Amino acid sequence: MTNRFLRTSALGVSFLALALTTGAARPSPTSTGPKAPTVTVYKDAGCGCCKSWVAHLIKHGYRVDAKDTPDMTEVKRALGVPDALTACHTAVVNGYLIEGHVPAADIARLLKEKPKVAGLAVPGMPMGSPGMEGPRAQHYQVLSFDKAGKTKIFASY
Repeated sequence: MTNRFLRTSALGVSFLALALTTGAARPSPTSTGPKAPTVTVYKDAGCGCCKSWVAHLIKHGYRVDAKDTPDMTEVKRALGVPDALTACHTAVVNGYLIEGHVPAADIARLLKEKPKVAGLAVPGMPMGSPGMEGPRAQHYQVLSFDKAGKTKIFASY
């Protein structure tokens, strides 16, 4: 009687589906709470460091919508990235611009503190920044910037 009840009742079907899906779902080792927002990344299709930076974001819990873009100069101009701050790729998250190899921890801090800035940038492509790992690392700064291009040091590495 019980088996027939479970097979034929909507509650039984729901319970079975819940049991099957709950047992299969395991949290990822990097998840420590609610999912971070989606980061839209504009990048060159053939750029390895862009792919590595995207992997860095994913490793730190961000969802990424990567858009291969043939004209990065136009993307940067249209989004308002100051010329002096340009780097390899450009991203947008929760209304903020992220230019270059900005560490995921600094993006998290930006989203938590919500300063009145246009975004964060790591100008150029400094060795040792996320996505630019290698045999040596160089000192670099993460800069916050406003719409006029005025910068402040946000973090130093």
